[in-house]
Amino acid sequence: MKKYVCDKSAVLFAVVLVIAILVQQSVYVHADGADLKLYAKAAVLMDADSGRVLYERCGDEQMAMASTTKIMTLIVTLENASLDDTVEVSAYASSMPQVRLGMRSGEQYRLRDLVYSLMLESHNDSAVAIAEHVGGSVEQFAALMNQKAAEIGCENTYYITPNGLDAVQGEKFHSTTARDLALVMAYCVAGSPQKETFLEITRAPSHSFSDLSGKRNFSCVNHNAFLGMMTGALSGKTGFTNKAGYCYVGALRRDGRTFVVALLACGWPSHKTYKWSDTRALMEYGLAHYNYRSFDEAALPAGATADIIVRNGQGSRIGGRMHMPVEIAQEADGVEGLLMHEDEKVTVTLQKVKECTAPVVQGQTVGYITYAVGNQEWKRLRLVAAGEIKAVDLRWCVRRVFEKWLI
Repeated sequence: MKKYVCDKSAVLFAVVLVIAILVQQSVYVHADGADLKLYAKAAVLMDADSGRVLYERCGDEQMAMASTTKIMTLIVTLENASLDDTVEVSAYASSMPQVRLGMRSGEQYRLRDLVYSLMLESHNDSAVAIAEHVGGSVEQFAALMNQKAAEIGCENTYYITPNGLDAVQGEKFHSTTARDLALVMAYCVAGSPQKETFLEITRAPSHSFSDLSGKRNFSCVNHNAFLGMMTGALSGKTGFTNKAGYCYVGALRRDGRTFVVALLACGWPSHKTYKWSDTRALMEYGLAHYNYRSFDEAALPAGATADIIVRNGQGSRIGGRMHMPVEIAQEADGVEGLLMHEDEKVTVTLQKVKECTAPVVQGQTVGYITYAVGNQEWKRLRLVAAGEIKAVDLRWCVRRVFEKWLI
């Protein structure tokens, strides 16, 4: 009878692997600083109007994003092409794997119809056909996607494909972070000049169309369950690949507040519903604890608009000191207000010169008033000189002497 030797290290590795899988599939993630229980490995709750992160877990970890990619595909398309364009399908586009519309090489479609296929059914072949039409090639369209991501403020996002299928390019892979994904959605629903068209497409319950020959008919149904889950649900996009797991990004607007939730690696089969419970938990947390507060409610610091002293100015006497009135410039940097937790406070800081040397021109910056929440500055007002004072020079001195002693 044969004796089999058991490798203890192999057994230990197998046990650890099984435990890790069970933990990943069945144990909640506890949110720091909030009584939340989430499944997602990476999650962000964001104020769409300011881009402020209200909650995050692993918000800056770069991960695969699956078909949540398609919100960027859509917004780049809307900003760079006409929906009345005709799109001819290439052999490469028609070769895309499921989920797909089933287009055939050489067929022609209206771009308007393909964007509904892209967003409602998440068809991978439609994404490639759109990318090739708008960008000239998938690679050139990906460059447009990465350019737009940089403009929005994404720091750890890299697009390779327009449909979100896993891909590697040198040392980089098709990826984003929960924070960046939330920023993209915030731009799509609140910042883009095409935001209304984006919402119209992504909120449509269904869409039917045919190819331009009229020989083939198609019908798309919106699979974004979040639209019917909560009052004020605006938009969203699901995603799944073996590498990414279940992903989701969604937006909600209620009582003048717009929230975005981004989830990455939110379970694997058969835990398809985890993304919905996580989204609801984060949205309800935001609705319950964050309300809009205008920075105008905060009182101006004492002495903010008090006169400053100007030395060496052309005044009533040589070497005298003059008073210059100060006012707040009309333009302001930053946001007018924020969604803030009930426990948060606004810190108002005054930075202003007490005196300066002529010349002083009208509108010259003499200080700032800043508004901060936590450790981040959100608004800055500029304090400026309300008038002009010229510096003492020889010509002015001679004229003053002449006026005083000769006239």
